[in-house]
Amino acid sequence: MTMRGWRLSVVAVLAAICVSGPGSPDANRTASDLGPLPADRYAYTTQDYQRSQRASALLVRQCMAEHGHPGFPLDPRYPTDPVVATAVGTDYGVLDLATARRWGYGWDPAKSLALLPKGRRMTSAEYADFPACNAEASRRLLRGIDVKGDWLYASTRAVEVDKAVKRDAGLRAAWDVWSRCVADQGFARYPDPVAAYTDSAWPRGSDGNTRHTQRERATAVADVTCKQRHHTAELWHAARAQQQALDIARHRGRYTAGLKALRTYRATIAEVLRKLGQRDAGA
Repeated sequence: MTMRGWRLSVVAVLAAICVSGPGSPDANRTASDLGPLPADRYAYTTQDYQRSQRASALLVRQCMAEHGHPGFPLDPRYPTDPVVATAVGTDYGVLDLATARRWGYGWDPAKSLALLPKGRRMTSAEYADFPACNAEASRRLLRGIDVKGDWLYASTRAVEVDKAVKRDAGLRAAWDVWSRCVADQGFARYPDPVAAYTDSAWPRGSDGNTRHTQRERATAVADVTCKQRHHTAELWHAARAQQQALDIARHRGRYTAGLKALRTYRATIAEVLRKLGQRDAGA
């Protein structure tokens, strides 16, 4: 589930994004260590996605068995391999100094292997029935939820909230300080860290990864160094927290309805995992 709008979002293989604390340049911590955001409790999470994928796979396998395909794999490969790519969004651009030094605005190419299906390739006969079973699994997981209502409302508000964050005077001043810092080290005067990350000077391949050129890596190091020196990510995080809190206060009823739908979804997933997961473990 990727937030859209002005925030950084590229087609890429999922990579860990860390932030180095200003007091200890070599100590890595994740962006979540900046603290929770007000909208987090209303949001579809990575764990939700992982659990839903597992539940969907179990439902699909049950459906496929009913269509005469016993032993259908939980993580099948398609008859022909599609391009595997994952949408990755980072709220604050590149944050890990070690990653910047090694990979610039990209990542270790070896990590692309992590998303390849681990099951056998499905047969042509299985593939013919797979779409219907996949659709049935989706309907089962969304049972009791009005998908045209406030389902995932926090995600639908993310674009407008991010626009408000971008207009925040304090954050724009923080970006300006960061920008001058990067320029003072001999690099471009970017308006914000997103512009540095998405600079067309770092061409990306079909998987979204960059070429890790010397200039790219040096720019990324300056980018991260200036973020650490001027606490850019922390100030950015605070601006996001403020705007999210204001938006929740203005639309509390709809956020609450969205959270109720999300809890229904989680309960359904838990039920599927409990019933079919136990059957799978005993198989």
